[in-house]
Amino acid sequence: MKTYNLSWDSHNLELGKRTCIMGIVNVTPDSFSDGGRFLSCEDAVAHGEKLVADGADIIDIGGESTRPFSDPVSSKEEIKRVVPVIGQLAKRVSVPISIDTTKVEVAKRALEAGASIINDVGALRLDPDMASVAAKFGVPIIVMHMLGIPKTMQVSPEYDNLIDEIKSFLSDAIDRAEKSGIPRTKVIIDPGIGFGKTVEHNLLLIKQLNEFSDLDAPVLIGPSRKTFIRKILKDKTSKDIRPDLQIVENGTQACVAAAILYGAHIVRVHNVANTCATAKIIDLLKQA
Repeated sequence: MKTYNLSWDSHNLELGKRTCIMGIVNVTPDSFSDGGRFLSCEDAVAHGEKLVADGADIIDIGGESTRPFSDPVSSKEEIKRVVPVIGQLAKRVSVPISIDTTKVEVAKRALEAGASIINDVGALRLDPDMASVAAKFGVPIIVMHMLGIPKTMQVSPEYDNLIDEIKSFLSDAIDRAEKSGIPRTKVIIDPGIGFGKTVEHNLLLIKQLNEFSDLDAPVLIGPSRKTFIRKILKDKTSKDIRPDLQIVENGTQACVAAAILYGAHIVRVHNVANTCATAKIIDLLKQA
């Protein structure tokens, strides 16, 4: 696997020598896995600190759910949810904080409060000024593939060639970033597990992650508790199973292990402690 040294401000991430773990803090009432659990600033900050203690290399904070069929929220509401959390957490942890947003005003306020990465599931498409803000602040940006928008992405997703189409999409996103003044060395790509993909699409995506090495950028993957895992593991009589069940965590760790083996540099997860154990074993297996 190719390695990348991502350095900016006071942060340094050596990607590829070992798997980097991004811990999720959703400050939302409706996220599919933990919606409502960390709505208060105090609870969200405490959870972020716990994730760092568990071994997280990055904390990703989001104030708008991007689950399938979700409705957007206003920039004002999103800022109200995330900025106080980022402001407090930045004073208490040394790892970089990522803001998970598609809105430039939210990203700007988050960066001013102490965030140092932008995680844009819109891949610089949904808000035309996002790239210029990332360039101005000199921070890394994560660009993710999504078919459509969260409200519509899971309505019969189809591809002629899954991997080629996602690679082309991400290549265009990298070009947009570079043309806006973001160095290629600060772009991270995310093929978008669960964002406009069927169960079969997601499995193929993990299995063929190494195909994205051609794009010469670190690869982030976020399978944690996703619907495709629950669909595979649920009883045939059940419509769905709860994301917080142990069997779903087991499935998540299986996907994490496979993603690391097939080329992921960063894994985005809810349970950091379990993922640290998985990554430690798989990283050593890759080096053996």
